[in-house]
Amino acid sequence: MPTLRVLILGSTGSIGTQTLETIDHLNALHATGKSPNRYVVVGLVAGKNGGLLGRQAARYAVADLGLSHAAAAAQLLDVPGISSPRLRTGPNAAEQLVREVEADIVVAAMVGAAGLPATLAAAELGRTIALANKETLVAAGSLIVPMCHQTGATLLPVDSEHSAVWQCLAGSVDDGGKPSAASPLIAGPSVARVVLTASGGGLRHLTRAQAFDATPEMALKHPTWSMGAKVTVDSASLTNKAFEVIEAHWLFGLQPERIGVIIHPQSIVHSMVEYTDGSVIAQLSPPDMRLPIQVALCWPHRCSGIANRMNWATLAKLEFEQPESGRFPALDAADTVMRHGGTSGATLNAASEQATEAFLDHKIPFGRMGELVTAAMAALPARPVSSLSDILQADSAARTCVQEFLRH
Repeated sequence: MPTLRVLILGSTGSIGTQTLETIDHLNALHATGKSPNRYVVVGLVAGKNGGLLGRQAARYAVADLGLSHAAAAAQLLDVPGISSPRLRTGPNAAEQLVREVEADIVVAAMVGAAGLPATLAAAELGRTIALANKETLVAAGSLIVPMCHQTGATLLPVDSEHSAVWQCLAGSVDDGGKPSAASPLIAGPSVARVVLTASGGGLRHLTRAQAFDATPEMALKHPTWSMGAKVTVDSASLTNKAFEVIEAHWLFGLQPERIGVIIHPQSIVHSMVEYTDGSVIAQLSPPDMRLPIQVALCWPHRCSGIANRMNWATLAKLEFEQPESGRFPALDAADTVMRHGGTSGATLNAASEQATEAFLDHKIPFGRMGELVTAAMAALPARPVSSLSDILQADSAARTCVQEFLRH
């Protein structure tokens, strides 16, 4: 029975901590012969939560660590049980760890563009990547996906929607006529379209005018998921869904006309695949991110789950509704990114991050975020991408552009 070495980028965040929970569960199964794999954590990277990183390192006996914020190292070294960790610090810490520590699975769960260089490094090295970072493919899909094809790296989606699509494609064939396996892949002609579901976020019941003036406190009240602040705000604006549309484009080789979005408040149906014969295959489960994490870690096996099981007796109804036309500018931006390519994805991602930061700092109302992102994309036309430098330059330009708009 193999031992799989796991490196977690973003270990102190929501996905990172749930990944460690899932590893504990799978290792307990392995000890009783109910799971084929044993998992060993060989590296952990955090942003600035040095204390939690230290406690994780002590518990899992991990020596190779990374901290994006060097000032947090003091918190880490004060944790009992830490002894001479091999600590990398600074903005390149995650990429250093990926390049220097041998791993079978890299869990890419760092929020925002910060995780992009490390994920690209994992692709260059041919690693299996459990991808929970939306921004990687939004900003740099044109670099990451070709690199995966070149090196044999695998992208196993951890987003619940893309994990659902991946599972629904299991019985289909890809564009080359072979059974669908791991992504990135090209969905074959038997797939008419993929439909991604969206909860609608915490502002779904407000009118467009009411939502425009919403505060961070209002937007952060998500009805079904417990997530970080940016992802929760993105859920209310459907920016997260726009990012997921772009991700689906790269993970499954789908053009814009083969990707749809529908609001489903219960978050039970995570995505659907509609086939050309009229069949629709959907993946259903209670909203629990530990399920897609486990699907990625265990692939191609299925093991007894850590996530909550479906209680059919309490499932009263499933609702679906089309997003209100014009209310969610991020969906139009996603279409632009897929059609124009180049640096447009990096511009969208960076502008969104900058606008969301301003919103969470109470500098602008909720609706102003979409206006800022739309204006930045209009001001910065797409340019060709040939290297990570092109992506980073576009990222910087978009942030500067939004900051300028905020000053006027």
